[in-house]
Amino acid sequence: MELDLGPEIAQFRTETRGWIGEHAPPGLADLADWNRSIVTGGYGYGQRAQAMASPEYEQWERELADARLICPGWPEEFGGQGMDAVRIAVFNEELQRAGVPRVIRGMGESLVGPSVIVHGTSEQRAHFLPRIISGEDVYCQGFSEPGTGSDLAGLQTRGVVDGDEIVISGQKLWTSGAARANKMFVLCRTDPDAEKHAGISYVLIDFTDPAVSYQPVRQMSGAAEFAQDFLDGVRAPLFNVIGGLNNGWRVAMTTLGYERGGSATVLHLAYEREFWELAESARKRGVSADPVLRQKLAWAYTQVQLMRFGGLRTLAGLAEGRQPGPEASVNKLFWSEYHKKLGEIAMEIEGTDGLIRPTGDGYPTSPWQNVFLSSRAGTIYSGTSEIQRNIIAERALGLPKEPRVRS
Repeated sequence: MELDLGPEIAQFRTETRGWIGEHAPPGLADLADWNRSIVTGGYGYGQRAQAMASPEYEQWERELADARLICPGWPEEFGGQGMDAVRIAVFNEELQRAGVPRVIRGMGESLVGPSVIVHGTSEQRAHFLPRIISGEDVYCQGFSEPGTGSDLAGLQTRGVVDGDEIVISGQKLWTSGAARANKMFVLCRTDPDAEKHAGISYVLIDFTDPAVSYQPVRQMSGAAEFAQDFLDGVRAPLFNVIGGLNNGWRVAMTTLGYERGGSATVLHLAYEREFWELAESARKRGVSADPVLRQKLAWAYTQVQLMRFGGLRTLAGLAEGRQPGPEASVNKLFWSEYHKKLGEIAMEIEGTDGLIRPTGDGYPTSPWQNVFLSSRAGTIYSGTSEIQRNIIAERALGLPKEPRVRS
């Protein structure tokens, strides 16, 4: 089933497919499984990183940059194409179809850039945005702290104005991509006497500053995808304060609320590829004829197809001008709980082999062990399943808020 988005989008799809076919370097699609998602726990990242150093990828990056197809959702005056969510989704689909990568700028593209566009001055936009598009600045996030993961407004990191600079001290936690970043967007408290959500500032800092140090956080899967960061008097010019002093909460809400919906129709693809890999593993182990296991695999396939149709429904809403609301919580709850269950099915297929880690450097996990272990994190980060259920109940179903228990 394909969604009819009208003749204008159909023409855009045709033009996009033709452009990719004309400009994608020969052999680029064969360098790596570019469309493989992190759903399998990041396996294959090394191959992808090596492929990104190839001449073919560098040529592709130049082609996309010349066509303003890096950060394509940004307005044209800031280096993008001003694509709406539907066109971004179609663009993503056509890249998937061709087996070539979308060059993305991570948190700089999806979080920092939109916040600078909305809240930054013209001088800040002119300085920070081109550096994101070029890849010169790679950002990580400095929001969560020890003891203030869900209660973001309870942050304790301090920012003190010293002349034309701000001096930041504190600790951050659960920082993704710290090892690859040279910049951080950080929330700090610049007015300790203000109310909880006030007195907070949003600052862009140099993550390579000598006053910054970080340590990897080892996960139960053995991976270290997160870090804890120590800011010991990091200095940044006041020019790097986005939205003005003590207005950081408003900027942070823009960062956290920025939803494009561009992956609405492609989210299921990586999960579907993973499903068929698991089905093939069951066949090779000689357990694919087991009726109970076949029922569980049928359930998993059904869930993936529901993701697909849910994505089409979201895309249809975007085409009508409706932005994602509480249904975003439905989607997050759905895929995270599904993936946790799939990891359990995978361990059932692995049998006793799933109890033993393979030999090798760093005491690694196998791919399916990694799915089993790392999928649990999906029900916690970006809002726990419990929080998502509360959002659905209160904002979608109109149920009364859960009573607050006072200690």
